[in-house]
Amino acid sequence: MQRSRIAPLDPPYDPELAEELARFMPPGVPPLRLFRTLAHNPRVLRKFRLGSLLDRGSIERRDREIIILRTCARCRSEYEWGVHVAVFAARCGLTEVEVAASLRAGANDALWSPRDRLLVRLADELHDFASVSDALWLELTRCFRADQLIELLVLVGFYHTVSFATNALQVELEEAAPRFG
Repeated sequence: MQRSRIAPLDPPYDPELAEELARFMPPGVPPLRLFRTLAHNPRVLRKFRLGSLLDRGSIERRDREIIILRTCARCRSEYEWGVHVAVFAARCGLTEVEVAASLRAGANDALWSPRDRLLVRLADELHDFASVSDALWLELTRCFRADQLIELLVLVGFYHTVSFATNALQVELEEAAPRFG
């Protein structure tokens, strides 16, 4: 296993940093390696938390997780993909087959519903072209409101940022998180 380029901070943390790290996790759960690594720059850590879109939002949780898993898979962020599979995928109703498909299946794979296909296509087009084709946009507007479309676009961008950080920093994988396999 490759070591992180910047080692995650370990406790004890100074009180302000401990308070900020505690905001990321449920009570009693230690902060993830990514958060402890970003903690080397408390300002970035705070901005990361504030911009994370980890709250309920305007889109369905299942839609959100499909977008996140597909984006992380396309960016080859095994760290973030694994964390989301471990923590959120089953809670959002994603099956093991769908989780595996987020890595390999294309948008036209029969296992995806028509709505799921739109989400996979959106993540793929944004990843490949940093834009969305007119044809896909028209289809998206039939299923999603303007506020939801904006959230989906920003969510893909945010998880590109997360993927860039986890990959470039070579954040060590969380022990309980699944691997790409």
